[in-house]
Amino acid sequence: MGVLTYTDEHTSVVPLSRIFKASIVDSHILMPKLLPDAIKSIEFIKGDGGAGSIKQINYVGGFVKHQIDELDEKTFTYKYTLIEGNGISDKIEKVSYDIKFEAAPDGGTISKMTTTIYTHGDFEINEEELKAGKEKVLGLYKVVEAYLINNPDAYV
Repeated sequence: MGVLTYTDEHTSVVPLSRIFKASIVDSHILMPKLLPDAIKSIEFIKGDGGAGSIKQINYVGGFVKHQIDELDEKTFTYKYTLIEGNGISDKIEKVSYDIKFEAAPDGGTISKMTTTIYTHGDFEINEEELKAGKEKVLGLYKVVEAYLINNPDAYV
């Protein structure tokens, strides 16, 4: 098994508690509303959203299942593992995400995400595939961020 780990960081002007609640805690409600052309639905097929829950995201072109490993609203941390669906193949066993939100000095938020990809055998992911995955995640984050900026009374 191969293991590839990388870290990304993004800064937002949106306060910590708002962006965490919108992008993590209520993502199953908010994302299908913000991206109806891409996300058909998000549902918990096991659990209620806490640790041990399994969330299925139904895209226009497929689905993914996330196992929630940790969700801590006090420390603003979220850990989950992509366990099934698009992105999992005979070459990739699973992908784990460890996200930590921190207050920025200007009142905004710094989000740090460590992604760990577990591959079967000696399969290596090329830079273009990594870049595409990073851009997709950042794009989702920016959609939520824009919504919160344009709706200052949401998630206060």
